[in-house]
Amino acid sequence: MSKVPQLFEIAQYAAIDAGKAIMEIYSSGEFSIEIKQGNFPLTRADKTAHKIISEHLSKTNLPILSEEGANIEFGKRMSWEYFWLIDPLDGTKEFIHKNGEFAINIALVKRGLPIGGVIYAPISDTLYSGSKETGIYKTEKGKLMRISPLPERRPFDELLQREHLEVVVSRSHMSTATKVFMEQFKNVTITILGSALKFMRLLEDRADIYPRLGTTMEWDTAAAHAILNASNRGVYHTDLKSELIYNKPDLRNPYFIAF
Repeated sequence: MSKVPQLFEIAQYAAIDAGKAIMEIYSSGEFSIEIKQGNFPLTRADKTAHKIISEHLSKTNLPILSEEGANIEFGKRMSWEYFWLIDPLDGTKEFIHKNGEFAINIALVKRGLPIGGVIYAPISDTLYSGSKETGIYKTEKGKLMRISPLPERRPFDELLQREHLEVVVSRSHMSTATKVFMEQFKNVTITILGSALKFMRLLEDRADIYPRLGTTMEWDTAAAHAILNASNRGVYHTDLKSELIYNKPDLRNPYFIAF
């Protein structure tokens, strides 16, 4: 698809527009929290952002799969060549706790592979956008910066040999398995963070590895996965070789290691 830059422009505007609405609700403190299936919280901000993003992306005539509209049967989804995979409010718990660690994730997926991603952090007014076709950019409070990819992918063995490692982990889902995983490294500094912003720590070389040995959904990772791939990084299965794929019958991700 040669229209990736134009699609990205629409996706970026969608994320920023939804971010404005989220911040209005965040500032008001009126979240109207519900509990949806799986014991996950849902707020008015999730619903509002979903509506705004969907309206913008509908202009592209591509199918949309969103966390807030994930009941599309695989029999229908399996024929999609290109589609949008979105999380209108990634880090709802962080939103509710008012720690600012939430984001909007919009990914463009082609035949199961994430080929482009947009991540917007409304609190800091920071937008990440990346694909192999467009390059990777960070816009913070209107200031645009291009991010260069790594010359080549780093092997996991290189991380094992380092004297010190910066590890980023989930604020809401720190597991015993994650702690055991980190024991194989010599000297570890841990950063705890919410939402897909953890992946962006890797992108900006503020962390070396992100192990997630717990449940996530496809919309939690796809946008960041696309951006990391464009930067010569990966989101790998625990075999450390193959990478996550998307639009599966079951939208849950397997455990993964990102670096």
